[in-house]
Amino acid sequence: MIQTADLPAEWLDKKFNYRFSDGNLFLAAVTHRSAAGHNNERLEYLGDAILGFLVAKNLYHFFPGASEGELTRRRAALVRRETLAEIAIELDLGAQLRLGSGELKSGGYRRDSILADSLEALLGAIYLDGGLGAVEEIIDSLFYQRMADESGSELKDPKTRLQEYLQSRGLSLPVYEVTETLGQAHQRTFRVSCDAADLDLSGSGTGSSRRRAEQCAAVVILEKIDHG
Repeated sequence: MIQTADLPAEWLDKKFNYRFSDGNLFLAAVTHRSAAGHNNERLEYLGDAILGFLVAKNLYHFFPGASEGELTRRRAALVRRETLAEIAIELDLGAQLRLGSGELKSGGYRRDSILADSLEALLGAIYLDGGLGAVEEIIDSLFYQRMADESGSELKDPKTRLQEYLQSRGLSLPVYEVTETLGQAHQRTFRVSCDAADLDLSGSGTGSSRRRAEQCAAVVILEKIDHG
């Protein structure tokens, strides 16, 4: 088994703020089918599904007035090959790829299809290694600004939207509290409660950071408000 010490820890920390527990998952994620060894095609399949789901979930909450057709178009624009390749280039993912000699000679590490597929594979690997909360936080960081740019306005995160909703009605601000912390120091899961006392509403959320857990808890409250 590949050791975690053999992984590009500095690159993973800087680009993803993540450390793999199972180094073999990372190795598989960055191995193209043209190279020897276990390749990333199965992880790509998994990452594609996870990415589509989480982007759809975010769009649903960020654009509450959008129709199904509009949400579908926005999702397609965000998860298309060109967008994923652009993100992969920004991350310098090409430098981490393991390619066969033919792909290396032809510049495969710059090809949109290989970059996009490898990014999806890496997301799938992070999901298997760290769970849904870990990959959700990474997808949020990679796609949040793109959603804002596409909308033509600054998108507000769930905590901000909940705070503004309460303030506009002269109600007290929500109270967040960490109720549980699980896992090792480098791979923790937080559970946070959110209490909107003046609305008599409460909810909880989990995430790989306290901030992410608070955002998830705020979403629960916003959904309860939406459904009255």
